[in-house]
Amino acid sequence: MTGSERETDPAAHGTDFRSGFASVVGRPNVGKSTLTNALVGQKVAITSSRPQTTRHTIRGVVNRPDSQLVLVDTPGLHRPRTLLGQRLNALVLTTLAEVDVVVLCVPADQAVGPGDRFVAAELDKVPTPRVAVVTKTDIVSRDQVAAQLVAVNALADFAHVVPVSAKSGEQVDVLADVLAGLLPPGPRLYPEGQLTDQPEATMVAEFVREAALEGVRDELPHSLAVVVDEIVARPGRSEASPLIDVRVEIYVERPSQKAIVIGRGGERLRTVGTQARVQIERLLGTPVFLDLHVRVAKDWQRDPKQLRRLGF
Repeated sequence: MTGSERETDPAAHGTDFRSGFASVVGRPNVGKSTLTNALVGQKVAITSSRPQTTRHTIRGVVNRPDSQLVLVDTPGLHRPRTLLGQRLNALVLTTLAEVDVVVLCVPADQAVGPGDRFVAAELDKVPTPRVAVVTKTDIVSRDQVAAQLVAVNALADFAHVVPVSAKSGEQVDVLADVLAGLLPPGPRLYPEGQLTDQPEATMVAEFVREAALEGVRDELPHSLAVVVDEIVARPGRSEASPLIDVRVEIYVERPSQKAIVIGRGGERLRTVGTQARVQIERLLGTPVFLDLHVRVAKDWQRDPKQLRRLGF
C-alpha cells in the first residue's frame, strides 16, 4: 500500500482529485466488514455474528467523482491466545503504518471497554490520522448514540467522530465524505469500476467459511479454515451451458468439530454448500458445482507448519 505499490491511472485528474487507503480497525465483531461493504456499495467482505470472522486484509474500492478510497478491512485486534491470533494482530498493525487514514469502529450498543482501549492504545503508536465511527446506531436510541459519541471521543485524538448505521445506510455518505477529505491528492489507484482486488479463490473460500460459521457452537468459528483446491471449467460443456467445478476443503481441529460441520446425515454440510453456492455463482457469473470436504488438522491454530499450509 506504499506509493510504489499504487497502480496509477495514466489519465490525468485535476488537482482536486484525491486517492488513498483507509484501514478499518477495531476489536472483533464491531461491524468492520459490514461497514466496508456499505461504503463500497457491494459485498466484498464476509460478515458474521461470530468474532474473528475476518482473517485477511480485504481491500474494497469506493469510487467517487472526486476521489477513490481504498478500504482495508482487517481482522479484529485482540489479546491473542494462539499463534494464529498473534499473526492476525501483526497483520493489522502492519497496515496501520501504510495507510493514509485509520478508521476505528466502536459499536453503539456496547459500552466502551478494555478491548476498545487496547485498540486505541495501539493506534497511538502510529502518526496516521484517525476517524472514529460509532457503528450499529440503528439498534439503539438517539440518547445512547449521543452518549457513545462522547465516550468514544475520549478514547484518543480523532479528526472526526461519526455515527453510522451500515445496515440502514444512515450517515454512510457522510463518512465517505469525511474519509475522502483526509486523503492526499493523487490519481486513481485502481481502474474505475473495480470494487476489490481479492482473487476469486480467496473470495470463494470466504463465502464457504461465511456459510459454515452460521449456527455453529461458540468454540468452533476459531477452528474453521477453508482452502480452495481448484476452480475449473467442466470439460465438454458448451459456451451456452457452462459449468464450473469448485473443490473446497474445510479444516477443523478435532473430529468432534468435523461432525458438527457435517451434521446428521450430512444435512448441515449440504446447507453450507447451498448457501455458499449462491454467492459463488454470483461472483463467477456462471453455474457452479460445489464439492465440499471436511478435514481434521489437529490444533492448526498453534502449528506454524499448518498455519503456512492454510495460508496464514
